[in-house]
Amino acid sequence: MGLLDDKVVLVNGGTQGVGAAVARAAVREGAAVAVSGRRPGAGEALVAELSAAGGKAVYVRADLADAGQAKASVARVVDAYGRIDCLVNSAGLTARGTLLDTTPELFDAHIAVNLKGPFFAMQAAVADMTARGASGTIVNVITSSAHGGQPFLAPYVAAKAGLAGLTRNAAHAHRWDRIRINGLNIGWTATEGEDATQRAFHGAGDDWRERAAARLPMGRLGQPEDIADFVVFLLSERSGVVTGSVIDWDQNVLGGLD
Repeated sequence: MGLLDDKVVLVNGGTQGVGAAVARAAVREGAAVAVSGRRPGAGEALVAELSAAGGKAVYVRADLADAGQAKASVARVVDAYGRIDCLVNSAGLTARGTLLDTTPELFDAHIAVNLKGPFFAMQAAVADMTARGASGTIVNVITSSAHGGQPFLAPYVAAKAGLAGLTRNAAHAHRWDRIRINGLNIGWTATEGEDATQRAFHGAGDDWRERAAARLPMGRLGQPEDIADFVVFLLSERSGVVTGSVIDWDQNVLGGLD
């Protein structure tokens, strides 16, 4: 459909999972894409895949836990393409911790990846857009756990709830610049990172996806490709004037009780 024809899109945390799916969807819709992350093998392989399919893509090596590298990821895109039109913040750290056992180091790690990195990537992207007097769009991939979450996700919830608030604040601040900023509170999703998390923290076996799906209303986990299509919609003009919205992309209903 060409929803992102001639747009330049940076997907932070784009080398796997939801971010990689967004990169594929953006290229399919006509965008020139940059994917950033700290795994050069995965990033370069994805760029090769996108290029082989006729897309325009580059890999930007960046550890998004470092605010300077998060800002530099935007600068690298501007160097490569001359501008940035769209930013997607999809990097995430989900290491477990409760209120009682979270160390200051673990808390800081969550803040760095899940809040500080997105903050400074947004700062750099909006600075480029406003300097050019250009409109733009940003989507932050958040989590339905930002509403409260499980006890073992305390630092993750704290950081992601901050990102939800930042999404609204930045959208309000830059609405007159015609820069639209929205967020997605995604639910339980079948990604490589979630697979590693389930095995590392919950002793999950090879059948964990099937067992999890059987407990969910729709009978399946969320799929990265479905989320990617929604992200592209929010990045595109098809989503109209919507800004400052943090949308629950989940099969459980907030406030619903059985």
